[in-house]
Amino acid sequence: MNLRTGLGTARRKVLNHFCSRPVSLGEAGPIVSFSFDDFPRSAYTVGGSVLQNHGVRGTYYVTPSLRDKTNNLGEQYRLEDVHNLMEQGHELGSHTLTHLSCWSVPLDRFREDANEGRKAILDQMGVADSGNFAYPYGAVTLRAKKALGRVMRSCRGTTPGINGPRVDLNLLRANSLYGEIARLESMRRLIEQNAEKKGWLIFYTHDVSSRPSRFGCTPALLEAVVSFATKKSARIATVHQVLSILDGGGLESALKVENPNCAGLRDSGLATNPGDDGHSECRL
Repeated sequence: MNLRTGLGTARRKVLNHFCSRPVSLGEAGPIVSFSFDDFPRSAYTVGGSVLQNHGVRGTYYVTPSLRDKTNNLGEQYRLEDVHNLMEQGHELGSHTLTHLSCWSVPLDRFREDANEGRKAILDQMGVADSGNFAYPYGAVTLRAKKALGRVMRSCRGTTPGINGPRVDLNLLRANSLYGEIARLESMRRLIEQNAEKKGWLIFYTHDVSSRPSRFGCTPALLEAVVSFATKKSARIATVHQVLSILDGGGLESALKVENPNCAGLRDSGLATNPGDDGHSECRL
């Protein structure tokens, strides 16, 4: 182990230990969640269709400033995509306003960008996010973890692993779903480990395309992973649905929530208006 790797491991241990908000997974597992960051249009038009073909839904962490743009991930989402995915039962989470890394700016600036991102979703899109957040680039600090943990229902990072038996809502573990079908075997192993541990396994990706970016995956890989997860008898649920289960509701009641984002609006205090890996090691 070289010095850089050792420091990265130490940082992750500290981040996972301090400023935590633990809850018990109990007997809810095994659960698998699929999430999409930013989000590229293909994550909904292609990825969303894959999920829906299996009768399940995903969590989309949206960055408002990327709307209608095109970048290395391809065409980004359109306003109608947001409304369509919510009507179909997918979850809309937040991902800051400008895809800002908390490593690059003071805490107050990062916190403002996170808050402005949620306000933009409400003001510009006419909908509320669910209260669940993902850190851009997977960049996390203890100060950011503590600050955002006070206002977000949950915060998701990019530290790999399985959540449970104790789940830290201030820094959910998540695993990249990148590449082509050749990566299927490693994804299967994760799903099998999660089944054995009866944990909560979260996947994240970006674009879903036959020629994906280095931060995306092919439809074939996503299809195979979703299919394998269902065969392993895992519950496949959005982050919102899982937290509803952990709050004391059963899976059936969680799946019947018509608009999961309403709870995030109430909890956030934003209900005043009616009407990438780019993902790197954690820093302290």
